[in-house]
Amino acid sequence: MSRDLVLGAIRRSLGVSGAEALRRTAIEDRLSRHPRGVVPERGALPPRKRLNLFRDMLAEASGTMQEVASPDEVPAAVAAYLRSKNLPLQIRRGSDPRLEAIPWQNEQALEVSVGRSDGNQLAAVSHAFKAVAETGTLVLTSGPDNPTTLNFLPEHHIVVVDAKDVTGDYETVWDALRKKVGKYFPRTVNWITGASRSADIEQVLLHGAHGPKGLHVIVIGKP
Repeated sequence: MSRDLVLGAIRRSLGVSGAEALRRTAIEDRLSRHPRGVVPERGALPPRKRLNLFRDMLAEASGTMQEVASPDEVPAAVAAYLRSKNLPLQIRRGSDPRLEAIPWQNEQALEVSVGRSDGNQLAAVSHAFKAVAETGTLVLTSGPDNPTTLNFLPEHHIVVVDAKDVTGDYETVWDALRKKVGKYFPRTVNWITGASRSADIEQVLLHGAHGPKGLHVIVIGKP
């Protein structure tokens, strides 16, 4: 059943059209106010300590982090990670302008392709919108320049994020996203904490159960 049919059936059962002034006013008010939740103090740290907390929380979730001084160092860092995992020097990336600006040609042995993942790639590179120190979480927004398939289909996910974009808490991320896009969010906002793992079957921890088994974060610049 199509989306329009489902929503139409719901409207008929409620006896509304969706154009009622009171309902529209309530929606506009909720979208404009977006009250903040309770913000934990754990992430309220100076930039350096905040980045250290992000690294520690990421490690607890089976992820790894590396700091580089500039985008020019990203290709070598990506190649080093692939070699450490005995992987081919091949990546699939999105067309995010920040990834486009990275001089991938500096690492001549690295084979770089652009586009969505079809599930046959072993490693992908994405650019995070923000990161959250209090939980070691990465925030990635979907779109043609940052395909969601790159976040989940390859076995290894390498995520690039600017040090200045490592925030203390979730609420700061939502505020920044609203400021950037207004009322109309991307179709998907993925919050990724660590590599994929599950112990649902007989309490045996399995990595890569429903996503990449390896997550590596490359942080660019000083916090």
